[in-house]
This record gives sequence, C-alpha cells and structure tokens, in this order.
Amino acid sequence: MKVKFAGNQDAIAGLIFIALGTIGFVIALKYSFGNSVEMGPGYFPRVLSILLIGFGLLTLVRGLRDGVAMEGIWAWLPLLFITLSIMLFGAAIERLGLAPAVMLLIAASAYAGHEFRLREVAVLAVVMAVFATAVFVWGLRLPYPLFAWNL
Repeated sequence: MKVKFAGNQDAIAGLIFIALGTIGFVIALKYSFGNSVEMGPGYFPRVLSILLIGFGLLTLVRGLRDGVAMEGIWAWLPLLFITLSIMLFGAAIERLGLAPAVMLLIAASAYAGHEFRLREVAVLAVVMAVFATAVFVWGLRLPYPLFAWNL
C-alpha cells in the first residue's frame, strides 16, 4: 500500500522538525558562536538547531521508508491550548514570578487533554513549580524571581 506524502505522519513531523531547526539556526546566526571552551550566546541554539534538523531528517527518512498514514484529523483545540499556555508562561514569568508561571503553564496545558482532573493537575503544578525552583533558582542560580513580590 502506497501512502501519500501529505498523509504520512512521520514525514510531516520530520519536515516540521527540519523547518523549526532551520529557523532556530538562522536566528542564532546573529550571535557569536565562540568555541566549546568559551561558548558564545549562539553556541547552544546552533547546536540544538543542528540536532533538531538531524532528528527531523531521521524522522523524515523513517516516514518515507515505513509510510505510516495519519489517522483521524488534527486536534486544533488542544494545539491552541498548548500554544496559548506557553505564551501565558512567557507573560506570567515576568509579572508573577517563576512558581506561579509554572503552575499556570501546567494547568493551561493540562486543560488541553481529554481527562482534566483538577486535583491531579493541582498536585502536578505544585510539584513542577518546586522542581523548577530547585533546578533553575537553587541549582543553577538563575536570577528568576519566585513570586511577584520578589521582583
């Protein structure tokens, strides 16, 4: 059975990864690269972009080889909720602080799923806020305020 390229889920995912990696790489060209000892601000984005492009190529080749067709239709509403939750996080981290922004991100993105259970989402949001605080603020010592009153 021959699967059309437009209906091939892995081929489409590979093309999306390649496109996003290429966009990231082009944007990162504005920053100095440095070297592996003294990394510039463009080092990490370029390396990640190259990895994303490579992963996209592997996914594209696998998709063209296996030819797995997409089943069903695009779930536009969950995709919208996930996108909006990321945008909400970006706006909230500056205004509310890291912990509330992470909790909003978890709650908004969990609402995109089929099974939204408030108690489970609340527990996950608190655990992820503590984890983000432990990793980014305490572990890596990044200057993120935890709450708005720490601004």
